[in-house]
Amino acid sequence: MSTPHNEANIGDFAKTVIMPGDPLRAKYIAENFLEDYRLVNSVRGMYAYTGKYKGKEISVMAHGMGMPSMGIYCYELYKFYNVENIIRIGSCGGYSKDLKLFDVILSESVYTEGNFALTFNNDDCHIANSSSVLNDIVSQTSDEIHIPIVKGNTICTDMVDFYMSDVNKFLDRIPSNINPIGAEMEAFSLFYIANTLGKKACCLMSVVDSLYIDKVATSEERQNGLTNMIKLALESSIRF
Repeated sequence: MSTPHNEANIGDFAKTVIMPGDPLRAKYIAENFLEDYRLVNSVRGMYAYTGKYKGKEISVMAHGMGMPSMGIYCYELYKFYNVENIIRIGSCGGYSKDLKLFDVILSESVYTEGNFALTFNNDDCHIANSSSVLNDIVSQTSDEIHIPIVKGNTICTDMVDFYMSDVNKFLDRIPSNINPIGAEMEAFSLFYIANTLGKKACCLMSVVDSLYIDKVATSEERQNGLTNMIKLALESSIRF
């Protein structure tokens, strides 16, 4: 069976899927970390591969940019392809003075101003939680393989923050109890759909820009320089 957005057949995806935003990052992961991998989707250039990492079958698939794009792909993976776990890996902006470029964040809860839940499920919901089960495994794996993470709440936006006309006005609207350490554009739809369908999801992010750092990571660095995050996701996935 295929969908309008995915040409894969039932059984082509592993139970656990690692999802970067960039299709070229998915290709990079398959080519450099998986064995016996095969391309299972190329519709709209949204590459998906299934292969083996340390003997366990793992899939990697791009999800594009923004909550609507993530919402389509994660919904179909969970609903039609029997996927149980999704780890989103991506880039983010840092909102903490203590964060350095390429530090890895593990999101615990994510807040959005957007109406994704209202549109999808008639639910006026703006906070979604990651899977505590997956987060615990990622945290334990982080300790075991000595790749440090920073845990906290994050924000899911409808526009990259450095394009906002006034990011400080945006931040002033965030509820004080959120206290975000980073911002990205997809985790809310992933967490909300996972929770709605009784599945599990978590999100790892590498800091590529910051309110407190002048330097911004280049597109090449974003594609190929996020090795620690990729390794942590892969090592965690074989423990699910």
